[in-house]
Amino acid sequence: MKTKHVIDLDSLSTEELMEIIELANDIRQAPQEYSDVCKGKILATLFYEPSTRTQMSFKTAMLRLGGNIIGFDNPQNSSVSKGESLKDTVTVVGGYADIIAIRHSLEGAAKAASLYSAAPVINAGDGGHLHPTQTLTDVVTLYNEKGTLDNMTIGLCGDLKNGRTVHSLIKTMSHFKGNRFVLISTPELTVPQYIKDIMNASGCRYTEVRSLAEAIPSLDVLYMTRIQRERFRSFEEYEKQRGVFVLDREKMCLARRDMKILHPLPRVDEIAEDVDYDDRAKYFDQTVYGMYARMALIMKMLENADRKPMPRVADTHSVRCSNPNCISYTEEYLPRIFRPLGGDMLLCRYCEGRNLI
Repeated sequence: MKTKHVIDLDSLSTEELMEIIELANDIRQAPQEYSDVCKGKILATLFYEPSTRTQMSFKTAMLRLGGNIIGFDNPQNSSVSKGESLKDTVTVVGGYADIIAIRHSLEGAAKAASLYSAAPVINAGDGGHLHPTQTLTDVVTLYNEKGTLDNMTIGLCGDLKNGRTVHSLIKTMSHFKGNRFVLISTPELTVPQYIKDIMNASGCRYTEVRSLAEAIPSLDVLYMTRIQRERFRSFEEYEKQRGVFVLDREKMCLARRDMKILHPLPRVDEIAEDVDYDDRAKYFDQTVYGMYARMALIMKMLENADRKPMPRVADTHSVRCSNPNCISYTEEYLPRIFRPLGGDMLLCRYCEGRNLI
């Protein structure tokens, strides 16, 4: 792989992504042949935010490859509770481990970590921004269950504003030809503008609708997501959105027989329990595909891993990111790095938030 860190799947070429998908399938077919490929290697899992599947999937992946694990699943059990900066934590752990998987509640944290780590960094989810290894899980699932990554109508339903899995999936699937997106959400929870910009730039067609029942007959794939209580400023705001979209047997009767249902999990109340027994429901299979996807990614990243820390990065502009959920807003030592969007607009390199000069 040409890239050292995987912060966003956009850092991988289409050819590299397909190589990972094919390797994941090879591992799935003959796991015993890969049981020692990471012998003597160490994965560090730095989980600043709660996780079940992603954390366990990474750990299981490394163990099945014959490697070892260090890290924490609660920052209160680490020096973070004493006030240690992300920079210092990552610099130290990058000296212990061969590869790092980091999850954080703030957007852009994985990008920030990559500036200071000698070891390759994998973004395991940064706030409401991105979740590239979940998307890797999704595309491995789709490739196996649909036989293609092209020419599909993909419905995404629920919290599309805060859903990092949604953002990553749209960004990746927009690179494959003929895909169309149906965005099913309330007006308050529609996708961020930068995601719409990506779809527009790639020529992907998309529509925004407010009814799951209206959208479901046209879909090849339905990607359900929960309303994320932890992303709302108040319980009252969350309650206004909760339960608006529920997939049940009645709506499944409207769907195509070959439609596939995916969900990054955890589920709350957005998919009725009896849908689990429909053969179109693939969200539990998806979690197993994810383990093989992460095994393949770890192998590829360690093939030619560069142990050199990143050179010091300088500010590209004097402004401060206006997004209060951006990692640069709290870790104030971070360089202020932006990409010009034209006119008086800048894109934050950490969180992809738009900022006026």
